[in-house]
Amino acid sequence: MKIYTKTGDKGTTSLVYGSRVKKNDPLVEAYGTCDEANTMIGLGVGHLNGEFFEKKEALCEIFHQIQTVLFHVGAELATPAEKEVKWKLETEHINQLEAWIDEYDAELQPLSNFILPGGHPAGAALHVARTIVRRAERNSIAIGEGVSPNVLAYLNRLSDFLFVAARFVNQQLGSKEKGLHAE
Repeated sequence: MKIYTKTGDKGTTSLVYGSRVKKNDPLVEAYGTCDEANTMIGLGVGHLNGEFFEKKEALCEIFHQIQTVLFHVGAELATPAEKEVKWKLETEHINQLEAWIDEYDAELQPLSNFILPGGHPAGAALHVARTIVRRAERNSIAIGEGVSPNVLAYLNRLSDFLFVAARFVNQQLGSKEKGLHAE
């Protein structure tokens, strides 16, 4: 199988089931942004190589599961509204994110003010992934009524999890959170 197909050379790409749309179609924007978020999560996990802390392996496994589900989100967004979705997001995916948020947030100091994104490269990458997921959510909303409510809820919850995970990673790796300076 070749990497290049030349079918997109004129600015179109195919959706699931083969229908073609322009590469700047809102569907492509939405699932492309999910792919971007997935890549940034991979970068964050990559920065954990060589680092050691309690729950690191469990957290990396969670990210592996999330990256897989993000592919499913992309596939659902790339499926035309009139066609059957092959990998449908279910409420248990959202419930699982909520359970992970609760588990990891319980180990963090409560926030008393806004914090600035940053810290260890892994934590900073997870903060970037969070903002990319927020954009994927906005892009998905822009599509309109054809988007599954589970996709929107998953993306919303995923950004929350990424925020908590970034804070957790930074805490575990000794990066102090920085709050806003008072003006």
